Amino acid sequence: MDLFTHPLRLHADPSRVVVRPFHIAWGGHGNPPSRTERLIGEVLQMSDADAREQLEVVLKDFEARHWQTRRVFMTRYDQIEDMLELNGADIGDERRQLVGAYFCHEYSYAAAALMNPSAVPHFDQSGMPPGSMRILMSMRAVGEGHISSVAFREGIITDTREMKLAPEPPFATATDATGGVEHEIPVGPVTVYRHRDSTLSGTVIFPITQAQSKGLEDLRIVRFQHDDGTFEWIGTYTAYNGSVIQSELMRTRDFRAFDLVPMTGGAARNKGMALFPRKIGGQYMMIGRSDGENLFLLKSDELGHWEDGAMILRPTFPWELVQIGNCGPPIELDEGWLLLTHGVGAMRKYSIGAVLLDKRDPGKVIGRTSQPILAAKDQDREGYVPNVVYSCGAIRHGDNLFLPYGIADSSIGFAFVSVQEMLAAM
Repeated sequence: MDLFTHPLRLHADPSRVVVRPFHIAWGGHGNPPSRTERLIGEVLQMSDADAREQLEVVLKDFEARHWQTRRVFMTRYDQIEDMLELNGADIGDERRQLVGAYFCHEYSYAAAALMNPSAVPHFDQSGMPPGSMRILMSMRAVGEGHISSVAFREGIITDTREMKLAPEPPFATATDATGGVEHEIPVGPVTVYRHRDSTLSGTVIFPITQAQSKGLEDLRIVRFQHDDGTFEWIGTYTAYNGSVIQSELMRTRDFRAFDLVPMTGGAARNKGMALFPRKIGGQYMMIGRSDGENLFLLKSDELGHWEDGAMILRPTFPWELVQIGNCGPPIELDEGWLLLTHGVGAMRKYSIGAVLLDKRDPGKVIGRTSQPILAAKDQDREGYVPNVVYSCGAIRHGDNLFLPYGIADSSIGFAFVSVQEMLAAM
């Protein structure tokens, strides 16, 4: 099979940092004062000269590392002002910034790993020459405490297997949910917003709800076409709170506002759900792994509610005997629905294969590859979790499939493979 592996690799980068809220225990007004009250009291008791000097030290250390650092500190102060019944007009801008700085910290969101990408057509295809496509890639970034977040990267691919990624901006910024109250953690749907001055390649979506507190894992994003012909970018991901997982949806039409919505139903208790890019027979459909071992076709009349479906694929070949799963949303071809799969074999070695499903009835399997199209070997074996290759979504462009993939839960690689040769291998 004609598989071209691009030489570019994306690696974990501890220098990519964002400013995050530093939460200090708050127990309400009392005597003795809470830790929060004591800390703010210390700042308020400083002389103007001392407060100015301390703020200058902070800015010298951090202002060049972040976008609009002073505004970030002021915003952080505003979030806690009402809670402590402060009056910013009496405190002054410099002291407010200093208070905000004490309640912030730097977080290196991809210090531990960068992995498990998915790719979709970019929402802006203006200016693209014939044979080129602008793409948008999501990635799972892992930082301190093994907390996973969603990062993005934009780029261009061509029908001659060329690829160029947009440069990362010097500053990364985190999405924000406006109107939140300090120490009140949302438990349901929430909308987060990209910073108005940040590019997508510099945007990170962090966990925000209680169910997400330990990570947003493995976003499988698809450009979904609604019945009225409009497009929405919808991703499925795993929310993890340290003990329980829950499947959720990320929904956006403009990549400025992102709705993070928990799904309901029996299937939502499992991970690895992947949405078809349109309704089939009037229903939404997904590929899931309800039992952690086999692949199931799920059907629903509601995008946010999913019950367990019918098994359509079980491990068959030696390289996938332990378990199989999907490697992203199904891709529509003239011949049917192309579904990339991952299989786990001996020594927990991961490989990527492919399946073709019937176009009108995706519950029917037309063919599958008996050998992997990509497997962990050579330089792709070493990393945080060795012997793993894994993808959360590929793109069909021209005669090729563009396949970004995670390597050993540590880095990201890229491959192009001929669609027709893949079908011929089934």
